[in-house]
Amino acid sequence: MTQSARRLLAALLAALTLAAGAAFAQTELRMTWYDDGSESEVMSELVERFEAENPDIDVVIDVVPYSSGILESLPLQLASGQGPDIARVTDLGGLQEYFLDLRPYLDDPAYWDANFGPFHDWMRADGSDAIPGFMTQLTVTGPYVNATLFEQAGVEMPGEGATWEDWAEATNEVAEATGVFAMAMDRTGHRLAGPAISMGAQYFDENGDPIVTDDGFRRMAELMVDWHADGTMIPDVWIGSQGSYVAGNEQFVNGQVALYMSGSWQIGQFTELIGDAFDWKAVPNPCGPDGTCTGMPGGAALVGIADTDHPEEVARLMDFLAQEEQLGEFYGRTLFIPGHLGLAESGVDFDADLPATQEALSQFAAEVPKLADAAYALQGYQYNRVVFDATRDRLTQVFVGELTLDEAIDRMQRDIEEQIAEAQ
Repeated sequence: MTQSARRLLAALLAALTLAAGAAFAQTELRMTWYDDGSESEVMSELVERFEAENPDIDVVIDVVPYSSGILESLPLQLASGQGPDIARVTDLGGLQEYFLDLRPYLDDPAYWDANFGPFHDWMRADGSDAIPGFMTQLTVTGPYVNATLFEQAGVEMPGEGATWEDWAEATNEVAEATGVFAMAMDRTGHRLAGPAISMGAQYFDENGDPIVTDDGFRRMAELMVDWHADGTMIPDVWIGSQGSYVAGNEQFVNGQVALYMSGSWQIGQFTELIGDAFDWKAVPNPCGPDGTCTGMPGGAALVGIADTDHPEEVARLMDFLAQEEQLGEFYGRTLFIPGHLGLAESGVDFDADLPATQEALSQFAAEVPKLADAAYALQGYQYNRVVFDATRDRLTQVFVGELTLDEAIDRMQRDIEEQIAEAQ
């Protein structure tokens, strides 16, 4: 073979290699995800099925810590235009400006409207018909108790209609008899809001502006101050922790507290980490003076990000994951309350043999009809994160002696007004 022929053959081979590479080129989508338990494993399996059917798309799932990765870093990434293509978020109102409207890229937007419509109002501007994403779970806040500790202490567990004061008294008896702490609550204003509304907090004035200065909010704040002062609340969560959001699930799993105020998303984790090591159960939300016994609705959503360079591919992946076959499996294996109206009506086959798991799922489902209007209004409020963060941070300053409660409430209100004005 002559030198010219060899050069021609090499050129042809190079061209064929480039053509083959182009034919098999993949679009890479990055998904930012956090875990309550181990649900990223389920999502990864579903994504692998999508990739098998769509070989032109490669999906990379980046699992990050909830507090530092989702609450702190992700908003900064989105604001700078350096965010992922898809993200799992809980600040549905506060981040809505960054969400991609999937509607123009979907083959059947009516399916999304029918099954996710009410929840879309949590993640889009008033009057918009945008389809930003779907709920990976619908959540309800409420308490868990370590029934084994109650049994060991010989203390009767308060029943339906019991107040927060009733539960504080009972759990303190358990704590005294067993050497644990009475209660824990996740360090977040969201978890505080349900009890505060039960105590009479309205969170909005007659003009629809957020307030934390009414008697109902003060009643709950006073209880929290007293409980941290007298040792009812374990200090590790609100006082002994650094950062913003802190959960008390580790203390509950380790049998350090009799009652833990959190929410339905913990069921999967408790099933895995506690199992039948001790008897645990979800109980009804305690009541306030007027008989209101509410938690907070909420949840996490998987949303497309508007800055993506691949909106059509994002919509293709999201539409695959949102179909009943995939989403029903996801809810069933992760033990999440479905945020899909069709599946909520037809039912989900939960992968749970443990009686405590089944009972907890039933208990949280029973809490949904009792959710107060104020709880729905606060969850759907665009600036609810401002309210939650201000109440969390200023109350913590009271617990450690930096502020009086009067000073803290005054500063909460000013924080809320100033930060909302700045955001607007």
